[in-house]
Amino acid sequence: FKHLLYNARKNAQIVCRSLDPTIWRERAPTWIRRDYWKSRCNIWAAERWQETFTTMKVNRAANLEANKHTSGSVSFATHQSRLEKELKRPPTFQEVFDKTHKKKGTDQYVSDRAREVAESYS
Repeated sequence: FKHLLYNARKNAQIVCRSLDPTIWRERAPTWIRRDYWKSRCNIWAAERWQETFTTMKVNRAANLEANKHTSGSVSFATHQSRLEKELKRPPTFQEVFDKTHKKKGTDQYVSDRAREVAESYS
């Protein structure tokens, strides 16, 4: 659901040619109730949300490699549980780390930092 709202927000910015969420209120996507959309726009327009959004954006940009993994919205606990079923035994920390920090179908880590961390536990 989060990615749907993200995409809806980005589309509203493009369609309205504005970064101001109060202008997007009348451009609700067809899949969301109009009152929910207006409420969401009000949240996005709030100063507290804007400050938090800006802080998170700056933090993500400050160290690009610190935030890379391949687990998406799936929690690490869920990955661990899935691996346990797949392996028929509890996975090691290294196995869970590899599952969440290696590119699918390859043996490559998503970043140099991830590789360094993995090597430090080997």
